[in-house]
Amino acid sequence: MAGRISRRPWNSIWTNRFTGAHYEETQITPTAINIVTAEQVGDFYIRLGFDDGTEQTVDFKPFLTHALHPDIRAWLDPTRFATFRIEYGELVWGDYDLCFPVIDLYRNRIEHSASLEAVA
Repeated sequence: MAGRISRRPWNSIWTNRFTGAHYEETQITPTAINIVTAEQVGDFYIRLGFDDGTEQTVDFKPFLTHALHPDIRAWLDPTRFATFRIEYGELVWGDYDLCFPVIDLYRNRIEHSASLEAVA
């Protein structure tokens, strides 16, 4: 079994059976970012508060106006747009009819990609 690496289940050390070298296991723990507050501050602007204290005011109008799909463009109705809610740390409309990756909202980067639109 030359060169084979085995993991000992009782600790975080990797051992190379061929060389006998030990390597510390690198832990990568993804941090979950959740939306905790959402307040509409304009027709299509929503101020979002995240659980790490970060706040972003996101303008959804460019995304909605550039959408080609009529089901997405339907959210340009201000009354319908105002029906958003926070569910499980995410901002959603309807039965997840419209939602965005939390990381995109956190970075305030909700953009249309022409290549993605072509695929859809």
